[in-house]
Amino acid sequence: MPQIETNPEMQTVITTFETSPGTCQDLLEALQDAYATFISQQPGFIAAGLHVNDAQTRIANYSQWRRREDFQAMLRSDEMRKRNRHINTLCRTFEPVMYDVAATF
Repeated sequence: MPQIETNPEMQTVITTFETSPGTCQDLLEALQDAYATFISQQPGFIAAGLHVNDAQTRIANYSQWRRREDFQAMLRSDEMRKRNRHINTLCRTFEPVMYDVAATF
């Protein structure tokens, strides 16, 4: 389970997916499978959460990694490249962005 804290030793990644009500569940299942069987097993993975808006037009993914290089290595793997090609067919766009936690309340 993600714990949000200011920690310069951790990389936070927030990815937003723009989808449609007709494909939202398929996309959610593809993401859940990716985390359950591949991403969570990768070096440096700490935790993640998937969030769906009430209109089922957006999915937000919050993930935490030990280092940005761990996240980048996972993205560049053959397995994730294959999965991302499939995920791309289920959404209009998706964009992973790396963040540093600036403050928590």
